[in-house]
Amino acid sequence: MTLVRTRPNPNPARPGPGPIPEQLLRALDVSIGRRVEGLLAGDYRSALMGVGTELAQVRPYVPGDDVRRIDWNVTARTGETHVRVHLAERVLVTWLVLDTSASMQFGTADRRKADVAEGVALALGHVATRRGNRLGIVTFGNGPPQATPPRQGRVGLIGLLTTLREETNGARIATPPLVQALRHAGAIARQRALVAIVSDFRGPLDWRRPLLDLAGRHDVVAIEIRDPREQELPKLGELCLVDPETGRQIRVDSRDAKLRAHFAAAATGERETVSRAITSTGARHVVLSTAGDWLRPLAAFLRRTAR
Repeated sequence: MTLVRTRPNPNPARPGPGPIPEQLLRALDVSIGRRVEGLLAGDYRSALMGVGTELAQVRPYVPGDDVRRIDWNVTARTGETHVRVHLAERVLVTWLVLDTSASMQFGTADRRKADVAEGVALALGHVATRRGNRLGIVTFGNGPPQATPPRQGRVGLIGLLTTLREETNGARIATPPLVQALRHAGAIARQRALVAIVSDFRGPLDWRRPLLDLAGRHDVVAIEIRDPREQELPKLGELCLVDPETGRQIRVDSRDAKLRAHFAAAATGERETVSRAITSTGARHVVLSTAGDWLRPLAAFLRRTAR
């Protein structure tokens, strides 16, 4: 998927494309909806058996079974009374844990990491609210974690993303870590649910324990967003690198080949550590980039997850 650059003159404070205007965000919502329509045909199956429409098994009749569930065709073929058992129908609740911290405003390719996160939120919104299912949202990165209770439909999702953009473009507040958001999600998600975490997973790895607890009770998907410049230092002479979370600055000479190689090796090692920390908890993990089409790998990942 290709998004139009909305700010042709990036500056050192905000490299790469600027935020997506609300009008383009709504157009993106329609485009994503068309591409993900039917993506997860059949939705997620319930682990419970009971009254429903999807056949789970046909088994011999035992006293106490509902005679209305008798499968007369199988009974006639086998000469023994059999009943049909269906999967129970119940609403699937999805929790979207969305990172809106300062590091998500970074982007040097086709879009910012925040733009990819917004697109992922829209895609999951389409999939997670089909057939009466409900979507709840937990956001973190500009003040304490905020939660929106699960509700049917995608009403207010675009408005929420627009509001988040206005907040993150305003005054900076000390960024709460991912660990707080995961603990908050675990506290309010009482019913077994699908929990999708959309973040760049930058910072300390103190979130592994709460992620492990969350994955023990829910189906957890970790959607990591990266920018190419976070993995490879360009050869641009003397640079001033700034940590958007802390404001810490460091000057480097990017003409030094050894420095660039060391940077790339350190970045690769750090991301591999993050990946191992995520998968070791039992959560599924996918990486999306600010360069190129992010929706196609997300769609492929969701299809695998559904199976």
